[in-house]
Amino acid sequence: MAGQRTRRRIPEATVARLPVYLRILSEQFDAEVTSISSEQLADFAGLNVAKVRKDLSYLGSYGTRGVGYDIEVLVYQIRRELGLTHDWHVVIVGAGNLGQALAGYNGFGDRGFPVGGIVDVDAAKVGSVIGGVRVRHIDELAKVVQARNISIGVIATPGSAAQEAADALVAAGVTSLLNFAPSVIGVPHGISVRKVDLAVELQILSYYEQRRATAAPASGLRAVPGEPRRGVTA
Repeated sequence: MAGQRTRRRIPEATVARLPVYLRILSEQFDAEVTSISSEQLADFAGLNVAKVRKDLSYLGSYGTRGVGYDIEVLVYQIRRELGLTHDWHVVIVGAGNLGQALAGYNGFGDRGFPVGGIVDVDAAKVGSVIGGVRVRHIDELAKVVQARNISIGVIATPGSAAQEAADALVAAGVTSLLNFAPSVIGVPHGISVRKVDLAVELQILSYYEQRRATAAPASGLRAVPGEPRRGVTA
């Protein structure tokens, strides 16, 4: 229809990088910087400049030669594509240590994801207040979801309870899940799931640390006392 913007489908890899660009651009905007080049953005993000330009082209933004990109406009374009032009309330299932930490993290609300509810099966936790939100029993999950029009749920339960939590969220009408539990969950078609496994991320880091440790003796040239290091002339 005339007047409507044709939306291009953005690749998942690009979508995953857009929040990184948004954080960088928001920091620059807060510092009263008004424009940024693709080279500068690529440097801040630790990415190839061609990839950054390609990513931004999906937004319909190509910058101006010699000037770069208008930061305020680019922030708006990214927020628009990520659906961040309004807040998305989230509900957290699990009020244990992890759930409490997530509920108390101000970064969610600051970035447009205020915690709209916390539920748990433990009667001892029900009624307590975390981050200004009162914990309710999981039997009230549907009421919490409907009251706040919530579509995003966060699973912060033990692994053994993750599938039950996912089923309850889907039954309540939640369509996007962020799973912090150390287990894989099954969901119906059309439900979006993102998994965050902190232990797995640490194991990946340990792999790189091991590589550094084993590579150091082979590649590191130690200077012998009294002997000039290779490549150094007096």
